[in-house]
Amino acid sequence: MQINQQTARLILASSSAYRRELLGRLQLKFESIAPDLDETPFDGESPVQTALRLARQKAEAIATRQRDAIIIGSDQVATLDDLQIGKPGNHENALRQLQLMRGREVIFHTALCVLDTRQDAAVRLQLEDIATTVRFRDLSDAELDAYLRIEQPYDCAGSAKNEALGVSILESIQSADPTALTGLPLIALTTMLRNAGVRFFNL
Repeated sequence: MQINQQTARLILASSSAYRRELLGRLQLKFESIAPDLDETPFDGESPVQTALRLARQKAEAIATRQRDAIIIGSDQVATLDDLQIGKPGNHENALRQLQLMRGREVIFHTALCVLDTRQDAAVRLQLEDIATTVRFRDLSDAELDAYLRIEQPYDCAGSAKNEALGVSILESIQSADPTALTGLPLIALTTMLRNAGVRFFNL
């Protein structure tokens, strides 16, 4: 049975402004609550496993405090030659990341979890990883440094905001879901929300 989009409580388990902006595109009412998790990868954990685990744990962390809701968790891990590339945190780390990635392909794994804690949930847990392959331009240290000083993407895995000036340091993006790289794969999410009974159009 489908429910009206206004009666389903929707929670984004994130404090990310990027994810809030993306979810806002769907024109659904939602709340944002930060899950406050340690995002350190486990020893021996693959990038896909890390992303899927953290996406699920973010949703589950909110579920312990907020019942009767549809909770969205998401996490992104970049990988180059099986090396996980996380959020740089500062300028020096970001420059090292971009130097390492220039002229090369990097795979960004964006994991998505939808956890339905309502008693009559048709599907309680949905979990998926969306991979995006990004080729970085082979740019000089001076260009990379200049980009970082302008945009300061120190809270972004891979040290570039593809939705802004960061697209200028990229050569190509290949993905089945164009919003995945920004942090919340909306094509996959709308499928999961439909499975949970959410309607996007009042017909």
